[in-house]
Amino acid sequence: MHMSGARRTPTDAELIRSVLAAAHSMTVVTDGLRSEVRHLDGSDPMGRLHLHPSGPDGGHGRGHRHGHEREREHRPAIRLEFTDIAPTPVRDRVRARVTLLGRLLTPYSDESADSTCMEFGQAVLETSRGVAYTGLEELDAAVPDPLAPFEAGMLTHLQDDHPDLVTLLLRLVRPLPTTAMVRALPVALDRYGITLRLEERRGHHDVRLPFPSPLDHVEQSGAQIQALISAARRRSHHNTLPA
Repeated sequence: MHMSGARRTPTDAELIRSVLAAAHSMTVVTDGLRSEVRHLDGSDPMGRLHLHPSGPDGGHGRGHRHGHEREREHRPAIRLEFTDIAPTPVRDRVRARVTLLGRLLTPYSDESADSTCMEFGQAVLETSRGVAYTGLEELDAAVPDPLAPFEAGMLTHLQDDHPDLVTLLLRLVRPLPTTAMVRALPVALDRYGITLRLEERRGHHDVRLPFPSPLDHVEQSGAQIQALISAARRRSHHNTLPA
């Protein structure tokens, strides 16, 4: 998901961390049981999960390798599933699915507030672009998007209270939307820009409008969005000039 030059989109690891940071629920599969956890309240589950690297020695010497492998086989496998849903009423509202795979090092309980230690296997990211796999080192190095906890409220506010601005932003789309488009809705917002979903009678596609520069704090979002709106107004004005 990298672009040439300055990056304008999140990395896979950043997107995973952002999905986790904004999650309000998750599905946990362990010991053959599937349970829904709905009380995350937007708190990053990474704060309750300690992810440990997986290795053949597990911190022991070589002489203990076979014993460690037998021990590992008896550790319950755990699967954590997260679904990222667009906050606006677009078609195909599932934006991403994130799955964390590993084995439990300490007992897990839905009701306990204690942290859980997990031997990390891999993180799987599924989006419309395909499936990507991320290791622990990449995941540890990535940080959630600063807008992730606020994105839903910001997008619904834009759509519900300022639909005229969404229409104005279409002036920045190239090539310009055709008459086949029936509506445009904001579908995503991150530190790199805003994404509009253009819905047509048959199908839809997303268009990304990058900010002039990536955000470091949510407080910078107003100025960056205003910069896009100002650019759209200038583009609108230029489009009315005679050839």
